[in-house]
Amino acid sequence: DGVTALALTPGFLRSEQMLDHFGVTAETWRDAIAQDPYFAGSETPHYIGRAVVALATDPNVHTKAGQAWATWTLSDEYDFTDLDGSRPHWGRFFAKMQEKQGNG
Repeated sequence: DGVTALALTPGFLRSEQMLDHFGVTAETWRDAIAQDPYFAGSETPHYIGRAVVALATDPNVHTKAGQAWATWTLSDEYDFTDLDGSRPHWGRFFAKMQEKQGNG
């Protein structure tokens, strides 16, 4: 067994720092959407943790070596969800928001 190196990125991370920035809590985070509509597509740190677990338990993870992966594409492949059962997909969400604003 060898070592597999890859890069992993979250979408808009709903971290404690971001919650503090918007003056909300994990329970009231949706209130921040009024300040930044992009926050509606955010994900908790648990989501990227679940991506790590999915990768760590994949016997074929070596096929992903040397590439960058996003939580939202991995959730499509491995079928994991965020804490609330949602499956935030930052790629689709961001594209929709850009289209709404006439930037897509």
